[in-house]
Amino acid sequence: TQFIFMKKPLLFCLLLVFIGLVSCKKANAVDPNKLQDEKPISTKCYQALYENDTIDLEMNTLKNGKISGNMVMSFLNMPKKIGKINGEFRGDTLFVDYSFIQGANKDRKFKNPMAILKKGDTLVLGNGKIESHLGVSYFVKGEPIDFDKVKYKFTSVDCGDAE
Repeated sequence: TQFIFMKKPLLFCLLLVFIGLVSCKKANAVDPNKLQDEKPISTKCYQALYENDTIDLEMNTLKNGKISGNMVMSFLNMPKKIGKINGEFRGDTLFVDYSFIQGANKDRKFKNPMAILKKGDTLVLGNGKIESHLGVSYFVKGEPIDFDKVKYKFTSVDCGDAE
């Protein structure tokens, strides 16, 4: 008996290419949990207040220049969002993925992109147009991220105070 792939060489070639691409992607992928386990070279804490809302951010700088950390978003009349950030600076803008749980629902995890502009000693959480494709959310390419008309501006706090 002959294999189906021997009868259809194009299908066989496509399968090999697909397997190669998947294995390359896995080899280059950064495990967010591994970033969290790496010992930071510095840690800074920030807090943003707007009316009755508070965002606490603990930001770790890793040896490779990547950023990891923890973020808690407490908004009036909404369940608390507790999660982790992972990303990197591009120029003076920090681009991160915020992976979090919301309220008591520990089984459902969410992931959103965020852009945070560093202005001197403060950080400004930007607003940008986000779209999702196949369950992945990202900023729309070519659409500007607004750092002027914003609610949340972070100031530096002692890490023991940001809770």
